[in-house]
Amino acid sequence: MPIDIEHLRQDYRLASLDLSDVHKNPVSQFEKWFQEAMNAGVPEPNAMTLATCTPDGRPSARIVLLKSFDELGFSFYTNYNSRKGQEFEQNPYAALVFWWIELERQVRIEGRVEKVSPEQSTEYFQSRPKGSQIGAWVSPQSQVITDRNKLETKAVALQEQYEHDTVLPRPEYWGGYIVRPDLLEFWQGRSSRLHDRIQYRLQENQTWKIERLAP
Repeated sequence: MPIDIEHLRQDYRLASLDLSDVHKNPVSQFEKWFQEAMNAGVPEPNAMTLATCTPDGRPSARIVLLKSFDELGFSFYTNYNSRKGQEFEQNPYAALVFWWIELERQVRIEGRVEKVSPEQSTEYFQSRPKGSQIGAWVSPQSQVITDRNKLETKAVALQEQYEHDTVLPRPEYWGGYIVRPDLLEFWQGRSSRLHDRIQYRLQENQTWKIERLAP
């Protein structure tokens, strides 16, 4: 029997969002919503869809974890040789999406991507669990591998090599990126698909223009 997807619907009624409700600074607004997502017990509220694009316009997307944010941007860490890392080298722009269904909210962010400093990457890398540090060394991310056993064998070898060390050195091919936003959109689900959408656009004078969008 085919799955009846077309009749799956959710009518959103939890909250509303008006221009008078939001902070003038989008990062402050994001911080407010992020804290509310944490307070609501949203599982992994820092999970976000990261979309990249090749120079010829072919997009790709995956879930990654936000690790910090401030006035400068939104940061995450990965293997520089991964598919997303290679696409950043050719097209240094990205889009992020947070989906907090428990609050019927979505946040979209767009902007230019830059690497964080090597010092910041090392500091974060060595703050991770030791197993995660080993995993970063072991995995040739996004490359085709013949089987999982090779990864596990390399992991065991590294565990033995660094058995008495608290941290591992950071691989040169692993580190952080920061998305410096020029557009953010805050979406609040509303009944009958008449959702509230408030958009911030960065102007040439580095101030934010706040606008309501049609759902």
